[in-house]
Amino acid sequence: MTVLSLTIFLPLAAALGLCAAPRLGDRAAGWAWIAACAADLALTVALWIGHGNGTGVSHETNLRWIPSVRAGYHVGVDGLSLPLLALTALLFLACAVCSLGRAKRARAFAALFLALQTVCLGLFAALDLLLFFVFFDLSIVGMYFVIAGWGHGDRTRSALKFFLYTFLGSLVLLLGFIGLYLGAEPHTFDMAELIRTPPLSGSPGTAALVLLAVGIGLAVKTPAVPFHTWLPPAHTDAPAAGSAILAGVLLKMGPYGLVRIAMPMLPDAWRRYAWLVIVIGVAGVLYGALVAFAQENLKRLVAYTSVNHMGYVVLALGAAGAGGEEAARRLAVTGAVTQLVSHGLVTGALFLLAGVLYDRTGAYDMGRFGGIAGVAPVFSGLLTAAAFASLGLPGLSGFIAEFQIFTGVIGSGGGGTAVAGALAVAGVLITTALFLRLLQRTLLGPPGELTPRMTDMRRPELAAVAPLLVSSLVIGIAPRFLLDTIEPVSAAVVRLVDR
Repeated sequence: MTVLSLTIFLPLAAALGLCAAPRLGDRAAGWAWIAACAADLALTVALWIGHGNGTGVSHETNLRWIPSVRAGYHVGVDGLSLPLLALTALLFLACAVCSLGRAKRARAFAALFLALQTVCLGLFAALDLLLFFVFFDLSIVGMYFVIAGWGHGDRTRSALKFFLYTFLGSLVLLLGFIGLYLGAEPHTFDMAELIRTPPLSGSPGTAALVLLAVGIGLAVKTPAVPFHTWLPPAHTDAPAAGSAILAGVLLKMGPYGLVRIAMPMLPDAWRRYAWLVIVIGVAGVLYGALVAFAQENLKRLVAYTSVNHMGYVVLALGAAGAGGEEAARRLAVTGAVTQLVSHGLVTGALFLLAGVLYDRTGAYDMGRFGGIAGVAPVFSGLLTAAAFASLGLPGLSGFIAEFQIFTGVIGSGGGGTAVAGALAVAGVLITTALFLRLLQRTLLGPPGELTPRMTDMRRPELAAVAPLLVSSLVIGIAPRFLLDTIEPVSAAVVRLVDR
């Protein structure tokens, strides 16, 4: 077994081990979960070191799976997948640490999260469309059980809405994949072959329909406006660890699929409809920020900021196909991938901090808090740092990502992208206002009715949240290690779109 396959399936093996140990206590199960996640993170770091800053795919495995349709177990890593694999491993470790001693039915909870980790890692490493789809669908099933089994509020309804929306999107995505398979000569599901020889290059009408199917399937998971309505209730009623993984990892599957599949495999159609992608991105930026500003529920506020931040990503990817200066479009794609990493770290931390608030008080209503800084200074400091990172303060990862996106989108100068970039800047202003309002209402001012019930961070909670924010700070101050990994892939994607 290669190092990459071991990295993918180690969490699943640990999950099966937990299921086979019925007498294992909850705390022991929690420590086993942490150990498995820590080992997986170490393997991911080893993969990154082994890949270096080179171009192309490394740690590749290509085995026959379903020869009749030329589908295989084909996995590998490059500058696009490695940052997301590392993000996945780090976030799952943070959730394991934060959940220590808190989760009900801890053994089943840990086993479910470990299995979900294998699914997420497998998707980001998949180089076969059918394999990608299998992991894509299994992620929906795993998160459904997380929300339905360990959520709160109207968890059953929220879990069902999440499942129906995203499963319907995955079915549309499957139709798109079948279209790519049938349009290829010879027929294949292998991503490398489909990228090397784009299918449907001589059939613009069919290519447009296939792009529509692939785009809708991935837009539901992103979530892009108007396919986002499943997101707020799912986040509101999910447990804190579930929300962190849903926002930090699962939402990345949609944009990742756009860069890995839609853009290089359907370059003509992507260029033709880039303006539509740009409009959807701007709509997500502005709509997500405005609706987030109107929220009284802390979790719903953070959920809508995810719509806003993913809007920046969609905007950048649309600009990459709209023509104009190549260097600027490469910068936009690099910023989009950096935004995926930054959003995962920061929003994961925000949801874990919201979970701390709910654990102490049983509520997310910001109007019932105030003066928390006086009783929980460490919590307040972490929440402030996460809020500043999310709004793009210089020195933190959000600034690096958004600066590249805006510079690339406005600088490309093609297809009205400068106007779209200027409109999207307003989203930063609204996001700044809503986070300052959040901090003022919850941390400052006179104590609210629930403030006396608030206590400061416990050691496992601090050990879970602090590394995420430190990682954001490291990227914000010294981003070169990340950008050197992403930039070769960004350049390759732009060249493939320009064919």
